[in-house]
Amino acid sequence: MTNSTLIVLAGIAVGVVAISGIMVYATANQENYLQEGSELAPAATQGSFASESGLGADLNKEQWHDDPYADEAAQVKAEFYKNNEE
Repeated sequence: MTNSTLIVLAGIAVGVVAISGIMVYATANQENYLQEGSELAPAATQGSFASESGLGADLNKEQWHDDPYADEAAQVKAEFYKNNEE
């Protein structure tokens, strides 16, 4: 291997180590700011499930809620299309 190849590989290794360190620090820093009585976001309390193969990311089982403005949005949309017919 040439000198420039070794420099590139060393740079990649240093970058990976630096990003790993940043992630560990950021995670620990966020844990310091959680208060004793803090409540988690609703999605976090609804649970999660792992991928079928075990290799993929964990997915959130967030439950979707009804849109409180659905009726109003449908009315506005209908009015828009009524006024803008071609």
